[in-house]
Amino acid sequence: MAVYLRRCQGPWLFHILLFYILLNKSRAINSDGEALLNFRNAIVSSDGILPLWRPEDPDPCNWRGVTCDQKTKRVIYLSLKNHKLSGPMSPDIGKLEHLKILALYNNNFYGTIPSELGNCTELQGIYLQGNYLSGLIPGELGNLSELQYLDISSNSLSGSIPSSIGKLNKLITFNVSNNFLVGPIPSDGVLSNFTGSSFAGNRGLCGTQINMNCKDESGPSTPQSPPSAQDQGGKKKYSGVFISASATIGALLLVALMCFWGCFLYKKFGKSESDGIAMDVSGGASIVMFHGDLPYSSKDIIRKLENLNEEHIIGCGGFGTVYKLAMDDGNEFALKRILKMNEGFDRFFERELEILGSIKHRYLVNLRGYCNSPTSKLLIYDFLAGGSLDEALHERSDQLDWDARLNIIMGAAKGLAYLHHDCSPRIIHRDIKSSNILLDANLEARVSDFGLAKLLEDEESHITTIVAGTFGYLAPEYMQSGRATEKTDVYSFGVLVLEVLSGKRPTDASFIEKGLNIVGWLNFLVTENRQRDIVDPNCEGVQIESLDALLSIATQCVSSSPEERPTMHRVVQLLESEVMTPCPSDFYDSSGDNDTC
Repeated sequence: MAVYLRRCQGPWLFHILLFYILLNKSRAINSDGEALLNFRNAIVSSDGILPLWRPEDPDPCNWRGVTCDQKTKRVIYLSLKNHKLSGPMSPDIGKLEHLKILALYNNNFYGTIPSELGNCTELQGIYLQGNYLSGLIPGELGNLSELQYLDISSNSLSGSIPSSIGKLNKLITFNVSNNFLVGPIPSDGVLSNFTGSSFAGNRGLCGTQINMNCKDESGPSTPQSPPSAQDQGGKKKYSGVFISASATIGALLLVALMCFWGCFLYKKFGKSESDGIAMDVSGGASIVMFHGDLPYSSKDIIRKLENLNEEHIIGCGGFGTVYKLAMDDGNEFALKRILKMNEGFDRFFERELEILGSIKHRYLVNLRGYCNSPTSKLLIYDFLAGGSLDEALHERSDQLDWDARLNIIMGAAKGLAYLHHDCSPRIIHRDIKSSNILLDANLEARVSDFGLAKLLEDEESHITTIVAGTFGYLAPEYMQSGRATEKTDVYSFGVLVLEVLSGKRPTDASFIEKGLNIVGWLNFLVTENRQRDIVDPNCEGVQIESLDALLSIATQCVSSSPEERPTMHRVVQLLESEVMTPCPSDFYDSSGDNDTC
């Protein structure tokens, strides 16, 4: 009997094992899910939407931003707009064979547009505007015979427009504006149907669509006859444009290289960031406090840091992940984790943090101290319960009436003016935007992330050539040259004012589709004498006189000529005298205890 049982045991075990394998296979994620997981793994940071994609799901159809065909369970729509996604676009996105709509606009994608998109032959719409994509436009996009909508505007794309795109006979919308494209626009095929707005903001393009003759269309020059003065001037102008474009492209390539290096560091150190913090602080970390701003022992702070995990993440910025740190007495702080890159980077931050720790101002986020660990810096800031202005404007704008918006603008102006005019060395922020303006529980504004900008010590020029910032807020001369000055901050502040007034992001789809940004939209409204239409319909209690004065100030700030923009010192004066109720400004009281730098 025992022999019989042993003989029967083998087949039963085999069947059980086979059943287990088939069950696991049936639960495994499908091919589209695998492609999306690879797409997710290439992302360096986001607003928290991607961690909700679970690899144990049989398909990705219930993932946020993903829509599937109900019968086949294949992905047909991928829509992740406005989610602060930062990183390269994975070529695995080309494996979504049934994808019809790809909407990744208004994020922070960098690197090239993957040529593998040409494999998604059912694509009808591609929306990649408002990112940092660079390199060439892939000629493989010409394989997408069903494509009707292609918007890759407001990026950093270079090179020429592929002639293959002219073969897309179903193309209804085409927008490559505000890039660094050069060369003749193909005149054959469907591209001849589009007007100049589709190509605006590319100084190197030429063609009939933009009424710009290409160099080889002017006819060959005669070798025997010397060039005229007009020809020489034209060559010099063309040469200047070429040099400017080359310098800009070179700077952007340098930024892309830095971003890829950051991505490498993230993959090496940041995949399990919560584990990384525990590892950091347990491996010889030390706490540095500024002016007794942290009334806790180093041991207590490190103990709290060791307990941080993904549940405590409150944001992901360009410099690192932000956590909420709660102490036993109920006090709360914001912790920003910044990975060390090399010894030189570490020394730079040591010097910079010493300066940051000495800056105290009512309208700046206060740096309390930091944790110096072997692999990262953990910066400890005041926690502001109101979140960011970006969240307040675009997620709960009904809470912001006219007075609240004016108060926020005034606070941001005073904080920025303090950095420009009263700190030594003076600080140019270089990344003024709504997500870098934080709000306390009373909706008072605080400028944040200023300490991570380049500190300027040159009293004469105050210029840095490190390209930074967020598209939509950048001054035109900064986009072209990479040279940041106080006036580029003023331009960004003007864009911020327009964002607060309108409730629309600088690259909102409603006017990006028309080849405009928020400044272009304002200029359009001014030409039609409808500038008051810029005001957010959700904003209550608007005062017309204050609105007109504020629009005048914003218009000055976003002037295309840096020389015509006011200083932030002057902006504060204009806001107080023409927009707010006239009253003495505490900003100019140099004897104030709360304003020290």
